[in-house]
Amino acid sequence: MSGGAIAAEPGATPGDTHVSYGVNPWTETSRDALSTFAADVDTASYTYARRVLQGGSLPPAAAVRVEEFVNYFKYSFPRPQPGSPFSVVMDAAPSPFSPGSHILRVGVATPAKSQQERKTANLVFLVDVSGSMDSQDKIGLAKKSLEILLSNLRESDTVSLVTYAGSTQIVLPATSVEKKDKIRAAINSLRVGGSTSMGSGLDLAYEQAMQSMRPGTISRVIVLSDGDTNVGPTSHQKILDIIDSRVKAGVTLSTIGFGMGNHRADLMEQLGDRGNGNNYYIDSLAAAQKLFSAELVSVLEVAAKDAKLQVEFDPSVVARYRLLGYENRDIKDGDFRKDSVDAGEIGAGHQVTAMYEVQLTDAAKTQPSPLGLVRIRHKQPDGHEAAENTFQMGGVPAASFEAAPSDLKFAFAVASFADMLRGAEDAQSWSLEHAIVVARTNAGNDKDRLELVELMPKARTLRPSKTTVAR
Repeated sequence: MSGGAIAAEPGATPGDTHVSYGVNPWTETSRDALSTFAADVDTASYTYARRVLQGGSLPPAAAVRVEEFVNYFKYSFPRPQPGSPFSVVMDAAPSPFSPGSHILRVGVATPAKSQQERKTANLVFLVDVSGSMDSQDKIGLAKKSLEILLSNLRESDTVSLVTYAGSTQIVLPATSVEKKDKIRAAINSLRVGGSTSMGSGLDLAYEQAMQSMRPGTISRVIVLSDGDTNVGPTSHQKILDIIDSRVKAGVTLSTIGFGMGNHRADLMEQLGDRGNGNNYYIDSLAAAQKLFSAELVSVLEVAAKDAKLQVEFDPSVVARYRLLGYENRDIKDGDFRKDSVDAGEIGAGHQVTAMYEVQLTDAAKTQPSPLGLVRIRHKQPDGHEAAENTFQMGGVPAASFEAAPSDLKFAFAVASFADMLRGAEDAQSWSLEHAIVVARTNAGNDKDRLELVELMPKARTLRPSKTTVAR
């Protein structure tokens, strides 16, 4: 078998918690030409799925978020247009899997900054040291990840270390990175044991962050946990309320997940979203190195706050469309210009890519035309007023998939792989073998892309005899 969805059977990763947000349906452009969603640069879904696949299992369908697979990889972008902080790419081509359909890529990027150019950072590491973290792939890997992060910080940065289990503790108050040995000793002193009181830990971490806040600097809490919580204000909503009460002061929060068996992916994602930060999952030292070295500035410094994207399709060109992913980032079309509606954060040098499957009108099939435009609305990191930029699709779809830009082809290979992994109904007839070939042909010498090429065949060998269809 080489075609069709490859979703895991229920219970594929016992103990881990994921939430399914369904699959976006097809939308008739004549009824709704607008597709509106919040920016998302999280990558936890991809690294979690990678670990599960490398361990010899298929990831649960609910764990697969198409946009986090696509956004794990880097693509080429032009320079930003004058007067805008964003670079934008819109390109399309006939689908290699669905005759009569086209694929559309909408990509948005912010300019990268060097370590020297970024703002000074005041970081609070909030580390889960409860009994559930007692394994090398949890507390062991978390401590090594913090060491990597520390080695890439500047001497002008400060670090605090707070732990939580049955009780909370300030292991290290705000300390200049000039004192690396002191910080390293605090990290190495971490020991696990007891139950989990995440809510109390968050309160204490935010207090530390508030004490170190200075104008023109970054203040961020970084949570390192498996997401399990069983003491104190443990409900999702109560923990989210703690974040809501503090994020308005300007302290952002990012989450980094570790381990399997009781990983609360649902909670970790919500914490990062509500904390105006991002959600990551570290499955290896190599992943920690990538996140805290090559991508550190993007992780730390926000370039665009409450960023929303709205793609407007031309009804004379596009008959209907479906967005692959972003199901839990959906925003009502009418809320695009309501600036009180929370959206997503884009870091300096981050990229946001959305993939669509579209079907053209009869007229557009004979007379190729641009498919539409994209609007981006955002606030400055410290601002309250939103700005809006509009970008028209500059060209017509490629005449064939083979003639399309390499980045478009690779991004679609990734998106189609994710859509098959989650058992999407429209992916039932797609070819995993073809997706592997497309990925391999367009991987170049990129290390991350080549890793995906090696990963995809593992899913083929693990394909269940009976597939669950996601709708």
